Amino acid sequence: MIHADALLARRLEAAEAANARGCSSAPAGVTAGVLEAGGGVAIFVGAESPLSQAVGLGLNGPVSAPALDRIEEFFRTRGAKVTIDLCPLADPGLVAALGNRGYRATEFNNVLVKRLTRTEIAFTPRVRRAIAGEVELWAHTVGHGFFEQAHLTTEEMDVGRAIFEMPGALCYLTATESGEPAGGGAVAMRDGLATLFADSTLNQFRRRGLHGESIAARLNEALAQGCELATASTLPGSISQRNYERLGFEVVYTKVTMVA
Repeated sequence: MIHADALLARRLEAAEAANARGCSSAPAGVTAGVLEAGGGVAIFVGAESPLSQAVGLGLNGPVSAPALDRIEEFFRTRGAKVTIDLCPLADPGLVAALGNRGYRATEFNNVLVKRLTRTEIAFTPRVRRAIAGEVELWAHTVGHGFFEQAHLTTEEMDVGRAIFEMPGALCYLTATESGEPAGGGAVAMRDGLATLFADSTLNQFRRRGLHGESIAARLNEALAQGCELATASTLPGSISQRNYERLGFEVVYTKVTMVA
């Protein structure tokens, strides 16, 4: 069993913050922004982008009122709502401060962790690494699996493009036996920790084991690069969570998205 404590949370949230910084390349016509404040980082890559948020706040001590003021100004002057990804192991005063400022909870996400010791290389024939020229294919495939709609907006495609171009990220595609693109995912590795994210499978190809195979392929890469720990985030009780748990991941804490 893995016990969640402040030290583990700092490590996981520091990786999350590093990934957020890596996604700070904005699409054409948008001026990206990065703000270091409150022990974490705020990222802006578009007013409607789900990547525009603050992460890692309050894990190294209290977050001051002026720091929260700067974060709120950072988003609001760019026409975006203020979105904070709140870790439950953050300084307790941050919860009260956000409540006093009128923030509301809009989403929960479970953070899962797996120790990679004794993990064996898995056979993953339906998964391959996406190559440099496949940014549009990857963004389109993952976007359709995630947003579940017939046509993706430019903003939705831009999310996938930003992840694909993130320094240090490796993107993967899953395919059916006939070679038809069916989904994808990404992994970033820093200081022995592999963060798996952007998991997606097209609706018509679900329940075929593709997501589990995608997880296993990324764990193969993490093992090859000497990582001893892997992490991922999922919606509580989701099929994605069960797939991760089947491969040995454990929920260590639940984060809440706070919006004002």
